[in-house]
Order: sequence, then structure tokens, then C-alpha cells
Amino acid sequence: MRASDIMVRDVVTARPDTKVADALKLMGDHDVSALPVVDDQGRLIGIISESDLIHRAEIGTEKHRPWWLEAVSGAAACAEDFAKSHGKTVDEVMTADVVSAGEDAPLSDIAALMERKRIKRVPILRNGKLVGVVSRSNLVQAVASVIGHDHGDNAHHGDVEIRRELLARMEQQSWTDFGSRNVIVSDGVVHLWGLVSSEAEHKALLALAEGVPGVSRVSDEMFPAY
Repeated sequence: MRASDIMVRDVVTARPDTKVADALKLMGDHDVSALPVVDDQGRLIGIISESDLIHRAEIGTEKHRPWWLEAVSGAAACAEDFAKSHGKTVDEVMTADVVSAGEDAPLSDIAALMERKRIKRVPILRNGKLVGVVSRSNLVQAVASVIGHDHGDNAHHGDVEIRRELLARMEQQSWTDFGSRNVIVSDGVVHLWGLVSSEAEHKALLALAEGVPGVSRVSDEMFPAY
């Protein structure tokens, strides 16, 4: 499996000139712990996460380095600390050096990045532009889609085959690009979730999934865009 198979495509983002207060509201409203930051062309230029916002002057948690540590760290590090604790816009507090991957990256590479860099999510890019995000929870969902709920190797194998056949059928359809979005199969139940372009596509995807041999039920978790 690759990043495009499990990534979340409907990503909540911030702009560099977004107010920190507005970014915090976005994170709370959408129950996310980070926001990719994109420019006018959709290019990824940074990310603002909880770790960028925990040392704030408003709550008295800004960093206070001992004089000797300031001398060792240098002026640039101290200036960065001040910006994160006092900045009012996203570009002043965001992390600019973002770890990212391409949509064809194997999940093994994504997992290795998360472990090596100690991060919780990886933005997915196509030609420098943000097209999705893979989080740790997405990787766990991918595991669930393959191993199911411990009902035997035959069930596991059947779920994998159902998913492969469904994705192949989706790729043959000119009316949808849903083929690489989140499709999870567990114990013969197909879970389709994410944003689709219309109610017509919504209904067609349900019908397509229901027609795949071995499918016992389709769990509809899609959201048509009106």
C-alpha cells in the first residue's frame, strides 16, 4: 500500500497570514492537532502544530533560557523562541522545515519517517502541492484493513482481494477519482469514507462497491459536496 491509498484528502489548512487565534479555532473546530500551511498556489510552506503553540506568553509558558544556554544556542535560536511565544500570525510560529512525502511513497517509508523524525503526521505532495496527509491513525486503519479482526487468514486474504478488485473497478470509471481515497475492507464489509464531488457520484460508488464479489455490506461514510 502507498500513501495515496490511505491519505486524507480533505485537509484543513492555514495560510501564512492566518491569525494564530484563528488557527487555534480551526484546530478545535475540526478536532485536529496540526494544520499544514499553504501559499496561494497550494504549495506546502510549513506546518503549525500543538508543539508550536505550547510555549506562549499568554499563559506564561514561554521558554526562559539560562544566560549560558543563550550564549551557546545563539541569537537565532533565541529569536525563534520569542517568535513562537509572541507571534500573532501563523508564519511567525509555524515550523518551516516540514517532513513530507510523495503520494506514491510506500507505507513502510511513511512509518519510518514518523519514527525517525518523531512526528505524528506526514503531508503528502504532488509537484510540491499539498494533496493529502497521512497520520498515525491512518496507518492503524491500514493495518485494520489488512488483518481484519483476527478471524483467520482466509478472511484476511478475502478482504485484501475485495479491496484490490474494488479499487481496480473504480480506476476504470471516468466519473470518479475516488479510487485512491480511503477504502477499508474488514470481514467483507467495505468502508467508503471521504468527500465526493456530487450526490450522483455518491450513489454510483455505493452501487459499484455493492457489486464486487465477496462484499457483504457497504458502510457509507462519504460526504457529498453540494
